[in-house]
Amino acid sequence: MRNTAKITTAVLAAGALTLGLTACGSDQDSASDTSGPLVVAATPVPHAEILTYVKDNLAQKEGLDLEVREFTDYVTPNTATEDGSVGANYFQTEPYLADFNKKNGTHLKSVVSVHLEPLGLYSKKADSAGDLKNGATIALPNDTVTEARALQLLASEGLITLKDGAGNSATPADITKNPKDLKFKELEAAQTARSLGDVDASVINGNYALEADLKPAEDALVLESAEENPNVNLLVVKEGQEDDPRVKKLAKLLTSPEVEKFIEDNYAGSVLPTF
Repeated sequence: MRNTAKITTAVLAAGALTLGLTACGSDQDSASDTSGPLVVAATPVPHAEILTYVKDNLAQKEGLDLEVREFTDYVTPNTATEDGSVGANYFQTEPYLADFNKKNGTHLKSVVSVHLEPLGLYSKKADSAGDLKNGATIALPNDTVTEARALQLLASEGLITLKDGAGNSATPADITKNPKDLKFKELEAAQTARSLGDVDASVINGNYALEADLKPAEDALVLESAEENPNVNLLVVKEGQEDDPRVKKLAKLLTSPEVEKFIEDNYAGSVLPTF
C-alpha cells in the first residue's frame, strides 16, 4: 500500500541484539554520508504515512531523496538511529526521548516537533469511564513515560489519585486512591490495542489506536487534552547530525502548510499539527 520498506520487529530485535548500541565503522560512515538517501525509521500510522506523503509529493521539488522504513516497536528505531543504520526517526515524544537517552546512554536529539497524538482510554465493555465496573482491568503501556501518561489520564478523570510529584515516572505503585479497585495489566505499547477484547479497558497510544481502526476523537472514553501537552511527536537524529542538509530539508517539509493540510484532512482531529 505504501512505498516503504517494512521491517518486522522480530528481525530487527535480533539485529539489535547482535549490534547492540555500539556503532560499527560502516554504520558511522553511512550516517555521515549525506550524498545518499535519508533513511527515516517510523511507526506505520501516522508517521510513515506522513513521511510517504512527503516522499511522494514534496521531496523531489526540495531535492530530497527520502527512504521510509517502518518499525512496529518503540525501541529499535532509536537503536538504529544511534548505530547509524538509519539517519533519523519519527515516532516519539520529548519525554520518551529523554527517558530513552538516560536509560540507554544514547545520544539522540530532537530536530523539530510535528504533531500530537492524544493518548486515549478505550473499551468494548463500557460506554463511558464512569461505567467501568468495580475491579475492572485496564491495560497500560509498560514503558516508563507512556505508563505515567496513562495513569495521569485516568487521574484526570477521577478514576484514581496519584501521589504528589509522581510526574513522568508514575507507576501503579504511586496510586493513593483507587475507589473502583481497578486492576492494571502492563503491556508493551503495541499490544494495548490488540488486548482490547481481553480487558475491560485499555489506554492506547494514538498511533496504535489508528492502526486498530479506532478513531480517537470519536471512540475514546477519555482523551488527553492537546492544550499545553508536552507529548508532541518529533523528528529525531543522532547528536551531530542536526546540520545534515537532508535532515534540514525534511524538517522544513514536515512543518510545511502542505503537511499541515494532509494531517488535518486525513486524521479528523486524531492527529494534531503542532507547528
